[in-house]
Amino acid sequence: MLLLTAAFVELVLCWVIWSLAFVKARKQAGNQKKVVRARASLWGIALQGIGFALVWSYARPRGFEKSNISLIISMIVGPPSVALAWSATRHLGKQWRYEAALSDDHDLIQTGPYSWVRHPIYASMTGMLLATGACQAWWPMFAGGVLVFLVGTEVRVRAEERLLFDRFKDTFVAYRRRVRAYIPLVR
Repeated sequence: MLLLTAAFVELVLCWVIWSLAFVKARKQAGNQKKVVRARASLWGIALQGIGFALVWSYARPRGFEKSNISLIISMIVGPPSVALAWSATRHLGKQWRYEAALSDDHDLIQTGPYSWVRHPIYASMTGMLLATGACQAWWPMFAGGVLVFLVGTEVRVRAEERLLFDRFKDTFVAYRRRVRAYIPLVR
């Protein structure tokens, strides 16, 4: 019971701190005019939201308990996911957007976490989804949440990368060849 409480408290703190990473980025991006946007990314956002809803769902059988190993995994995965979000938003700065969009002065960021994954914010979201599911989701809800979330993430990645390719052409192609999308070691 103590481990469950500790894991859940850490998870909630991770979510609060993770969310705060986007406050400054949102303020910085607030003055930027979106020139080109990919509306398809909104479908991805919706699917990611459904994935998160599934792992947070309290649909579970009577007597359900998470194993200690699952709780420990949650406690290990959450904090680095938070750190990744903070690092990514710091490097992205004024170019951060909720939906896929580019401004006139948009740069192709390739520093910090963007040097080892093209979409570190999605990597951090994936980590937070896994931490949440490991801490408290029943396995069918967890599996369904991961599946729906990954479909939504793929929609968003493809929408963003289409915009980046159209703007940066060969530079983006070289970057895409060199750096993984959002799950290290997986193209």
